[in-house]
Amino acid sequence: MTGRGELTTAVPGAAAPSAAAPGTAAPTGPAAGAPAALDIRGLAYGAGAVTILDGVDAAVPAGAVSAVVGPNGSGKSTLLRLLVGALSPDAGAVLLSGTDLGRLSRRERARRLALVEQDSPAEVAHEVLDVVLLGRTPHRRWGADAPEDLAVARRALARAGAGALEGRSFATLSGGERQRVHLARALAQEPGVLLLDEPTNHLDVAAQLDLLGLTRELAAEGVTVLAALHDLNHALRYCDHVLVLDRGRVVAAGHPHDVLTAELVGAVYGVRARRLGAAGRELLLFDPA
Repeated sequence: MTGRGELTTAVPGAAAPSAAAPGTAAPTGPAAGAPAALDIRGLAYGAGAVTILDGVDAAVPAGAVSAVVGPNGSGKSTLLRLLVGALSPDAGAVLLSGTDLGRLSRRERARRLALVEQDSPAEVAHEVLDVVLLGRTPHRRWGADAPEDLAVARRALARAGAGALEGRSFATLSGGERQRVHLARALAQEPGVLLLDEPTNHLDVAAQLDLLGLTRELAAEGVTVLAALHDLNHALRYCDHVLVLDRGRVVAAGHPHDVLTAELVGAVYGVRARRLGAAGRELLLFDPA
């Protein structure tokens, strides 16, 4: 057990995870024994002869910001798409607060989980508000948008930093603007679990920090956030929990400051990594192996 009360596993040959440096500003992480919002059991998925996920076991803590990290092709996006129901697993199960996701209807699953994918088509011929209102679909009893749906959609746009885009055509937006609108659409679903696939993709530095700060706010409100990230320093700074995938398997899990050691990162990514303290927090630096 680590000093934060979480079980940490690591790749063979990697050094034991080290504690965060004294004075490092970081999320405290879920408490020992904290309940899991998502309990992933033996999840497997393949495409033809290619195995993408190979018996993934993981627990995603409730009301926390978790990251799933790993090299390209390690299965991060596939895992998120399996969780939201866009793909069906070849084996295994996922429990959402104790309920088997496979037994939920698509409507019920969409009320409880939302996914923001890393890329989206730009040719959608709808105004931005209409795109965000798609997030209200699981909650509608009839086809028309109620005043409450409009209010929820506008609040979601404002929270995603996209309020000024409400009347724009979605097809005219930049990649970063589209990303914000899709985040607003997911927020309009009012999910208990928010899945983000490379959420900082297309965003400028200020927008990235805004989005990552929003994940902390959502977690403080009780939303469980699971984000696929490439930037390991974002995981160190903003996340309570991290899952490291490599070749379709979980090779490490726990608090980012315990898991993302230079030794583990080097072994998984095939680079030379160093961790150092700067401006009151820890950073990872990389060089070719």
